[in-house]
Amino acid sequence: MRTVGVDLAAAAPGTALAEIAWTGGAARLERLEIGMTDADIVASVASGEVWLGVDCPLGWPDAFVDFVGAHHAAAEPELGPAEGGADWRRKLVYRHTDHVVRERIGRWPLSVSTDRLGVTALRGAGLLRRLAAVGFPVDRAGEGRLFEVYPGGALRRWGFDTSGYRVDAARRAILLDTLRERAPWLDIRGFAPLAIAKADAFDALIAALATRAGALGSFEKPASDMLSVARREGWVVLPDGPLEALSES
Repeated sequence: MRTVGVDLAAAAPGTALAEIAWTGGAARLERLEIGMTDADIVASVASGEVWLGVDCPLGWPDAFVDFVGAHHAAAEPELGPAEGGADWRRKLVYRHTDHVVRERIGRWPLSVSTDRLGVTALRGAGLLRRLAAVGFPVDRAGEGRLFEVYPGGALRRWGFDTSGYRVDAARRAILLDTLRERAPWLDIRGFAPLAIAKADAFDALIAALATRAGALGSFEKPASDMLSVARREGWVVLPDGPLEALSES
């Protein structure tokens, strides 16, 4: 099995990709690169038994899509209280999966509809089309070999202290040392300096590990009555089991 983790950005310069090969009880980081184009990502899953995890929302909130569509058509969208209250806006700002993430890790992920993350999601939508065009199964609800992953959330689920790691190389170095201690079966080879120097590369590595949890089915699935919503909005795969269990075949 191979897992590919992608820390997607709005353009190639900020996009990183990690590829891990899993054999028996061992894992080997085969690739860690920055500057990935859509073509590079599609090529990484072109052959073999590959699971892909992308750190990017795979859809927008249903309520947001409906509201914008109605506004664009000069129809009568549902109005909130005077000046738009926070409770009313929340259904436009966050997807169902974002609410689940908050329940599980205690904080909101970035909003795809109101934060700059939306620019990356536009690229992500195009990437999904390109993956589908080459026959890679695209399912936004985590039912196939494609997963929406959240590296910071995965680290928290595994018990790591994630404070400041995105902006502080020293924090990433500490996290990587702890990761190696807890996962001696993971061979990072000579890629540690890049993972420490570049937060995007570090997140791609964690995305590839979180994708392994998805491939093993070790994550909370959407409730049956919310499955159709997850297929439109996307579903964040947060690991259920411990990091140490990823090596189990």
